[in-house]
Amino acid sequence: MNVLMYYSNSDVRVEELPVPKIGAGELLIKVHASGICGSDVMEWYRIKKAPRVLGHEITGEIVETGEGVEKFKKGDRVFVSHHVPCNTCFYCLNGYHTACETLHSTNYDPGGFAEYIRIPEINVRSGVYILPDTMSYDEGTFIEPLACVVRGQRLSGLKPGNSVLVLGSGISGLIHINLARALGAGRIIATDITGYRLDAAQRFGADAVINAGEDVRARLLEVNDNRLADLVIVCAGALSASTAALNCVERGGTVLYFAVPEPEIMVPVPMNELWRNEITLMTSYGASPVDLEVALKMMENERVQLRDMITHRLPFKDGTLGFQLVSEAKESIKVIFEPQGKSDKK
Repeated sequence: MNVLMYYSNSDVRVEELPVPKIGAGELLIKVHASGICGSDVMEWYRIKKAPRVLGHEITGEIVETGEGVEKFKKGDRVFVSHHVPCNTCFYCLNGYHTACETLHSTNYDPGGFAEYIRIPEINVRSGVYILPDTMSYDEGTFIEPLACVVRGQRLSGLKPGNSVLVLGSGISGLIHINLARALGAGRIIATDITGYRLDAAQRFGADAVINAGEDVRARLLEVNDNRLADLVIVCAGALSASTAALNCVERGGTVLYFAVPEPEIMVPVPMNELWRNEITLMTSYGASPVDLEVALKMMENERVQLRDMITHRLPFKDGTLGFQLVSEAKESIKVIFEPQGKSDKK
């Protein structure tokens, strides 16, 4: 079978690997669509483990079931979560599923940028979801990224009427904007450094946009009735975004670090000011099973509108182009690989 082997963001090659053999309790999936996540192009992180097959936002068709699998059958259209928690450890039992050691060590084989993948038994038990008949394979690739956003906004305690500032209007920022609008947020403001993505932010639900090269705090006060934001969501890994967030949050508000800088970069925190104004700083990583279920239902019921965020559908032979589009972050939003050819038909 063909796979995309990652060497660097500018070197992604079509290579051949054997179709995985499955065992008892496992599934073999024919991948129809696989989205490129922003984390896939974090070269400082990914290149350490190169060469490898990346990809974790997949939808496909079950082509083989292992002994003992009863919940699923050949021909089922599915989304598969790559990371699954154990649901029994201290962290899972206390609601911190994405801190579970099992979640951090599970994955499918060899990776989502492949024509076929093997789904381990633990993923089959708690990470496979049937796609609704109305949902295309391409649209289903949004389930995992939406679930991550669902988790972040759930943990942040977003309330109807709250003002929201989203720093960075890439795919995660746009999904945050769209979900916040669906959940009844008040004024939603978005930033970015490119006009293309600022236009996209308005299309997908932002009331106002600010070029990140401006004085974001001053412009925020202008467009938000002379108030800062009740919830600031950081969706860019630049240090400037992390520090701008601390300067744009309202008293009693929350800063959600959905994206963070590289590990060696320290973010200076004005602790005294945060203390005096009772500002909450928090992080969010990944998605739990309940977040995935909520995301799937919201998409099925069209509470969120994400399908129009797809800007590129590419074959594996254009693998390097796909990674460049996402890493350069210019005129693309969601880039999807289609290993079997065009897959947005059900």
